[in-house]
Amino acid sequence: MLKLNRRAMISLAAAMAASPVFAQETATAVTEPGDFSLGSPDAPVKIVEYASFTCSYCAKFHAAVFKDLKKDFIETGKVQFTMREVYFDRYGLWAAMVARCGGDMRYFGIHDMLFEQQQEWTASQDPVQVVQNLKTIGISAGLDAAAIDVCLNDQAMAEALIARFQTNMAADGVEGTPTLFVNGTKYGNMPYADLKAIIDAELAK
Repeated sequence: MLKLNRRAMISLAAAMAASPVFAQETATAVTEPGDFSLGSPDAPVKIVEYASFTCSYCAKFHAAVFKDLKKDFIETGKVQFTMREVYFDRYGLWAAMVARCGGDMRYFGIHDMLFEQQQEWTASQDPVQVVQNLKTIGISAGLDAAAIDVCLNDQAMAEALIARFQTNMAADGVEGTPTLFVNGTKYGNMPYADLKAIIDAELAK
């Protein structure tokens, strides 16, 4: 699990949206950003994952746990899964903004690509190259290059996402990623067999 340093995150978050990678600020009004979910809203088990697109432990969770969770429980209507983004750094924020650019239809497809290709798109120390890498992922997921530019340059949205992340993190007592909430109970990272046992116990209630 990757640990959060709250004091460092507050100062880092304040600077993230002001990066020179953002060429301009948009003047559009921002609605309160929400989370994205997979599965039936009527599912008896609700799982919320706090994760960062730049967290290597989260990428491992995605590869080793999420795919089986999706196949066994989400697609069968037993679990509704919600992704709650954590921003350790500006790269993670930008990745989230590209994923969100696809809306409900494309968010989780881009989410999967970001975790599966994490080592590749985060490899550069040049933020301009990282932005280009993220745009390549977005385009391959069916987004328009101009639309991605608009999303990445949305300063107001970046600030709203950071504020929401900080509020949620404090309210839920999240100290690292990935952190899971299964029907409101908090858990740390775990193998699929352990998560499955927790879900089965919830389903048996």
